[in-house]
Amino acid sequence: MRTWRDGEGTLAVGGDAGARGVPLRIAASYRARTRGLLGRDGIDGALMLTPAGSVHTFRMRFAIDVAYLDRKFTVLAVRTMKPGRLGLPRLRSRHVVEAEAGAMERWGVRPGVRVELRAAGTSWGRPTPGTR
Repeated sequence: MRTWRDGEGTLAVGGDAGARGVPLRIAASYRARTRGLLGRDGIDGALMLTPAGSVHTFRMRFAIDVAYLDRKFTVLAVRTMKPGRLGLPRLRSRHVVEAEAGAMERWGVRPGVRVELRAAGTSWGRPTPGTR
């Protein structure tokens, strides 16, 4: 199992040839996960909370899209949440990606899609050769 650190990266959606890169902020520490998107008026790109199985939008100023990912970075579910809501925990969810409402649809993030994370010259979430 990989140990995550707070930082910057890219979320790639789609195949290798047509992968779409989205700026990504990684929140792995307790403090960064607790802060999340609170106090912001919006976000350019996405925020990944890890480990996380559920989120809330209490004290948030805008609606968000939430994508729940499993350990292999396959999207389990995508939900749009208005401010002041509590999301239900998702079984098998290991990571949560948050973005402004409508962004996930534009990026092609939907259940069953596998995403790839790129940070600091490394890549996680790539399929292992010979597996699906």
